Amino acid sequence: MRFDDTLRIRVLAVGGTIDKVYFDAKSDYEIGDPQAGMILHEAGVTFDFVIESVLRKDSNDMTDEDRRLVRERVLAAPESHILITHGTDTMTETAKLLHDVPNKVVVFTGSMVPARFRHNDALFNLGCAVGGLQALPPGVYIAMSGRLFPAGSVRKNREAGRFEPV
Repeated sequence: MRFDDTLRIRVLAVGGTIDKVYFDAKSDYEIGDPQAGMILHEAGVTFDFVIESVLRKDSNDMTDEDRRLVRERVLAAPESHILITHGTDTMTETAKLLHDVPNKVVVFTGSMVPARFRHNDALFNLGCAVGGLQALPPGVYIAMSGRLFPAGSVRKNREAGRFEPV
């Protein structure tokens, strides 16, 4: 477990429900500014973090090129702790592409409900992801539904509205 004063986390925001802004009751939306920074600031965290907006896409609209861009940004990051906010529908696909990233702890998270909504899972998922970044060995993980899963061992159960082991 890591206990030091030099923890610095890079948050790569790629879009998804966590950052959605709805315009009307007909589900017209856009992916807005990353919410992770606001959440971490309001939580009063005592570590350094930087927010990098990589994409603003629903994960169903992400292409292989988009996923390669995410990989490039992870590899280029000077930090060894990377939190990726991502849409829940395809975060497992992007996570698989990062399976061989060396010497970094990479944790994906997102939410089923936008962070801007009063009742949401974004705050809890982000906190779980930050805890995982500090406790897990180098590798790629997904923090959803109150659990930390190694990438490649989890799936989204759309009917149940949760992530679960495969």
